[in-house]
Amino acid sequence: MHLTTRPTNTHRIEIVDVLRGFTVMGITLIHFIERFSLYSFPEATSNFLIVTDRIIWDSLFFLPFPVKPIAFLPCFSDSVFFIQDHSQKEKGKDFRGRFAWRLVLLFLIACINSALFPGEILVLYAFLGYVLIAACRLSTRTVIWIAAILLLQPLEWGQIIYALVNPGYTMNAEFDAPYWEIVNTAQKEGSFLEMCKTAIWTGNIANMGWMVLHGRVTQTAGLFMAGMLIGRSNLLTYSEANIKFWINIFILSTLSFFPVYGLMNILPDFISREALLVPCTLLLKSLSNIAMTGILFAGVILVYYLTKFREVLHQLAPDGCMSLTNYLSQSLIGGFLFYNWGLGLYRHTGITVCFLIGILVFFVQYFFCRWWLHSNRQGPLEWLWKKATWINTGKR
Repeated sequence: MHLTTRPTNTHRIEIVDVLRGFTVMGITLIHFIERFSLYSFPEATSNFLIVTDRIIWDSLFFLPFPVKPIAFLPCFSDSVFFIQDHSQKEKGKDFRGRFAWRLVLLFLIACINSALFPGEILVLYAFLGYVLIAACRLSTRTVIWIAAILLLQPLEWGQIIYALVNPGYTMNAEFDAPYWEIVNTAQKEGSFLEMCKTAIWTGNIANMGWMVLHGRVTQTAGLFMAGMLIGRSNLLTYSEANIKFWINIFILSTLSFFPVYGLMNILPDFISREALLVPCTLLLKSLSNIAMTGILFAGVILVYYLTKFREVLHQLAPDGCMSLTNYLSQSLIGGFLFYNWGLGLYRHTGITVCFLIGILVFFVQYFFCRWWLHSNRQGPLEWLWKKATWINTGKR
C-alpha cells in the first residue's frame, strides 16, 4: 500500500483533538437523549415520534455512538499523560507528583460538575488516574498484562465462579436504584440548591454504584493502561507501521464485536439464574463495548489519515481542544433545560426533540470553540487547569 507522506513532527498531535472532538459530539447527543440521567419521558402523541424515538435511541446506542463514547476519553487522555511524563523525564524532572496534584484538581472540578449533573464520570477518572502513577515505570509487557486482566473484567469472572460454586448464592443487581430515585426526585421537583445538595453526595453514590455494577471501574482502569501504551508506542502519529496496526485493530475489533454482541443478546435463553446471568451479561457487554471502542477509535484514525474526509474530521478539532470546557458547560445547559430548577423541559420533550436540542447545543459549542481559539490557545477551563497544575513551577 502506498501512503502519501504527511508531516508528523508538529508539537501537538492533531488526531488527539479530532478524537476528543468526536467524543464530545457523541457525549452531547447521548446526554441529551438521556436528559442528563433523567429517564422520565412523556408519552409520544404521534406515530411518527414513536418511530423516530426508537430509531434515534437504538442507533445512538448501537451504531456510531455506543459505549457511551466517553469510554474513548481514557484511551487518548492517558496517551497524553505518557507524552507529558516523557517530556518531563527528558528535562530531568519527575512528572508523577505533578500529575497526582493534577488529579486532585480534576477531582475538585468533578465535584462541581457532579453537583450539576449526577451522571458525570470525572470523579471516577480522578480516582483511577492514580493507577497511571503506579504503572508508568513498569515495563510495556507488564502493563499489557495488567491492562488485559482489567479489561477482561476480573470481578465479573469472580462472581461467575462464586455463583457456580455456591448454587444458593443470590445478588442485588440494583443496589444503586434507591439512590437514583432520590436524585430523580430532586431533578423533577427540587430547586437549584436542593439539586446541587442531593447530587453532590447521593448522586455520586448512585453513579459510583452504577459504575461498579456495570464493570466500568476495571474497564476504565484498563483503558487508562491502554492509553498509556498508545502514548508509549507513539501509535497516534502517522507512519506505515502505525497504519497497519490500526487496520489490524479495526479488523480484529469488528470480527470480535458481532459474535460477542450476538451472544449477549441470546444469553437469557440459556441462563435463567440471575446470579449467573447478570455477571455473564455484564462481561459480554463490557467486551462488546471494548470491541466497539476499537472499531470507532481505529476507524476515526484510519479515515483521518487515509481518506479525503480528513478535513471534515479536522473540523472537530476545536471541540477537542476545549473538551473539558464543553463537557462542564453541557452539564449547566442540560440541567437548566431539563431539570425543575430551570425550564423543566423533561415534562414535554421526548427522545427526538432532545436529540435535536443536542445537535443545536453541539453546534453552538462548536462555533464558540472556533471563535475562542482564534485568540486563545486553550479553552478557559483547560487554561485554568493547566495553570493550577503548574503553579509555582515556572515555565513548562
